[in-house]
Amino acid sequence: MRTVRDESGTHYVLLKQSGESSLVRDPETGTEKHVANEAIEPVDGESPLVTAASAVPEAVRTALTAAHDDRALGLLVELDRRGPLSVHDLLDSYDLCESDLHGLLGEFRAAGLVDEADVFGQRGYDTTETASDAVEFLTD
Repeated sequence: MRTVRDESGTHYVLLKQSGESSLVRDPETGTEKHVANEAIEPVDGESPLVTAASAVPEAVRTALTAAHDDRALGLLVELDRRGPLSVHDLLDSYDLCESDLHGLLGEFRAAGLVDEADVFGQRGYDTTETASDAVEFLTD
């Protein structure tokens, strides 16, 4: 398998190729179709797995990459549903030590999933639109 694109720039996963035509799959719709070989060209440097992943909304891919386990994903979901929350409330509410909490929040900030927030005069965090979109998609 490899990634190919047509004249319009749309990327596909190449499934089979014969002498005259190729079977390709659109990663966003899952639709498979035959196209003439001369209508497509290889995309150098793009793994077909990366192309296949494009079927998942970017916000969800970002959240899944940053939330590497259920506990991290749960923190993101809770912060989205209950936030903004102060650091004190986060430490008081969940079974995370301070270093684990700050580590997760640091990863979320770097990924653009949370922002610092003032919560009744205390430092806190709230989810970004990207995180909210991802949580909505994942919990829908």
